Amino acid sequence: MRFRQVHLDFHTSGKIPGIGADFNKAQFQTALTDGHVDSITVFSKCHHGWAYHPSKANRMHPGLSFDLLGAQLEACREIGVNAPVYLSAGLDEKEVLLHPEWLNVDPTREQPRQEIIQPHYHLLCYNTPYLDVLCAQVEEVMEKYNPCGVFLDISNVRMCTCGSCVQSMLDKGMDPTDMADVRRHGEMVYAEYCRRIEESVRKYSATATIFHNAGHITHGRRDIAGYDTHLELESLPTGGWGYDHFPLSAAYTRTLGQEFLGMTSKFHTTWGEFGGFKHPNALIYETALSIACGACCSIGDQLHPRGEMNESTYKLIGAAYAEVEKKEPWCAGAKNHADIAVLSCEAFLQSGRNGKGTDSNVGACRILLEGKFLFDFIDRETAFDGYKLIILPDLIRADDELAARLNDYVARGGRVLLSGESGVKMDSDEFALNVGAKFAGRAAHQPNYMIPGYDCVNGKTSYVMYKPGYCLTDVTGEVFAERGESYFNRGPFFFSSHQHTPNDPAKTAPAAVISGNVAYIGWNVFEDYATIGELHMKELVLCALNRLLPEAERKVTAGLPDRGIVTAAKQGEREIVHLLFAYTTVRGKKTEIIEDAVPLYNVPVTLQADAAPKKVSLVPSCEEIPFEYADGRVRFTVPEVTLHQMVCVE
Repeated sequence: MRFRQVHLDFHTSGKIPGIGADFNKAQFQTALTDGHVDSITVFSKCHHGWAYHPSKANRMHPGLSFDLLGAQLEACREIGVNAPVYLSAGLDEKEVLLHPEWLNVDPTREQPRQEIIQPHYHLLCYNTPYLDVLCAQVEEVMEKYNPCGVFLDISNVRMCTCGSCVQSMLDKGMDPTDMADVRRHGEMVYAEYCRRIEESVRKYSATATIFHNAGHITHGRRDIAGYDTHLELESLPTGGWGYDHFPLSAAYTRTLGQEFLGMTSKFHTTWGEFGGFKHPNALIYETALSIACGACCSIGDQLHPRGEMNESTYKLIGAAYAEVEKKEPWCAGAKNHADIAVLSCEAFLQSGRNGKGTDSNVGACRILLEGKFLFDFIDRETAFDGYKLIILPDLIRADDELAARLNDYVARGGRVLLSGESGVKMDSDEFALNVGAKFAGRAAHQPNYMIPGYDCVNGKTSYVMYKPGYCLTDVTGEVFAERGESYFNRGPFFFSSHQHTPNDPAKTAPAAVISGNVAYIGWNVFEDYATIGELHMKELVLCALNRLLPEAERKVTAGLPDRGIVTAAKQGEREIVHLLFAYTTVRGKKTEIIEDAVPLYNVPVTLQADAAPKKVSLVPSCEEIPFEYADGRVRFTVPEVTLHQMVCVE
């Protein structure tokens, strides 16, 4: 897996003339060299459906007069740059007018409407003759160009009730009006699509990489990830994904045992933004975050129809990739540490991207990043061994299998943090673990109030909690927070003030309890933090985490501000610590950007180690810094962190 990749989009209308007219091999190579690029994904076929090379399986773009793909591949080979080839798999606009019967028909109406006159792309169904066309296009590319890999875009399991799918379901004894059958049939169609694509590639190459891009790696779907030789985490922070998405996605993906990369972009917004640029500091930070999370890097660009590489773009990319190139020796083969495993709501609830539990996942990720913990997100297939603490955020009830695994884990010394309905049995309102209390259902009032039994920044007072709260009875464990009820829920005849009713001081009850190695918080606190983000919500979780996993037992600690991130990885006989900090601001209505590089000075770090190291160095500069070793921890101070600093502990 190359560390410094570019994904070179080239979706070009057939109405545009002069395609590739300004392509120049030397200029193309110079751009890649200036950008410190070692792999670039180039186009065989775009969303509009056109081929960018002579083709019998497809139609060459009407404005193209030569083999642009071949010229790009030749240019890359000459300078040792990898060049996987892109084919749009789910979209082909030119075929829509010729074969409207190939269109995907979504019975849920969740996808954009498929009217042909709308100016957007239209999804095609793989259960039609379109799949034969696509496979022929893939085979042609493999036979003619022998690329190192193929990238298939807009590939995912889809529900479809087009004529072909309805007939196929009827032939299989399935009910096209039953959404469960439609979903199951969609899974079968996608599996056959992946099988056919792999067959088309392997007919000509045993080593070419294959990746099917859906814009998100679905938690809990190892079967889908298994169709790929590696994974690419499309995560453009300013393009709708946000800066939360990549750390969370990487925290799950690195548990799958597949190589992966983080894909950001040079755009200020998202794909297809000609003339849009980030500040170089943003790309320096985003690529540093990728390698700190155990990934390689990819930066999205879009080639102008005339084929000339934009020099400003590759100077921008080069600012980031020059740094990555220097850091690679301390990243290759490194495996990230994790003290904590978070059971992914997406995986356990099978809710998919942006489904139920998304906010609970995001809230857990934010609190752990801001608390400077090392963590993974895991699915049902991940063993608990090796993790010091397991978190079940808000919504994960326990079936018999999960209850048995959790109880065995606790019996062997593992620690567990539950919140909301998590840890409650699937078939009854009883805790599956001994939390030092009994579960008594949902609290009557929402919002209600949290009264801490520990020190908070703003003191021991009543703090509003917006998301659902849950009641406890027969409490035997140690209570570290209580719930204060409102006088009444807000309604047309019962309301007070502008937002919600204040707390009734006479009505309090235990709400957060710890018993041995198990702690329970009686609110959907992670969802609350993701959507509201009040400080006391994080303080409540950190109180429980600090009780269950004191600093002395963590792999690493770092004195970074809330937006700072620390990760640690093992590379052979040495440990690599990554420290990151970027100041973000919102531009426009909602675009969070990075511009200024604000340095941090004298950051204290401790690292768990079995023996005193030989040396501690800032890398890639290889400048040694002083350290101390005592009680199983290495202690050192990093003089400066500007966006990203790596430390090597030999």
